[in-house]
Amino acid sequence: VQLVESGGGSVQAGGSLRLSCEGSGYPFSRYCMGWFRQVPGKGREWVGTIDTEGMTSVADSVKGRFTISKDDGKQSLHLQMNNLSPEDSGMYYCAGRTVCSDHVKPRYWGQGTQVTVS
Repeated sequence: VQLVESGGGSVQAGGSLRLSCEGSGYPFSRYCMGWFRQVPGKGREWVGTIDTEGMTSVADSVKGRFTISKDDGKQSLHLQMNNLSPEDSGMYYCAGRTVCSDHVKPRYWGQGTQVTVS
């Protein structure tokens, strides 16, 4: 099983980035996929989720700025981030859960991609 993120980088406040996550080795389309982020010294923060039907939900802190999408055929997950602020800086991880529930921990994690907003 592999989840590989890409698309991170450095951007100025107000800019945009598009993160991608390529999954392999498991039935991607049957998993609840999501994005988390983490800054040093803090726990991982949930950013958003897309379920097997394509329904999305995002954290209030990113609502209206971040959009989650996926392509089951390509087993890829995306996070479009617009109007970025320094508070959005951190390591971004994609993760796969068997069920979209706060009570179910992700089974699979990517290695993360760094986002830095200045």
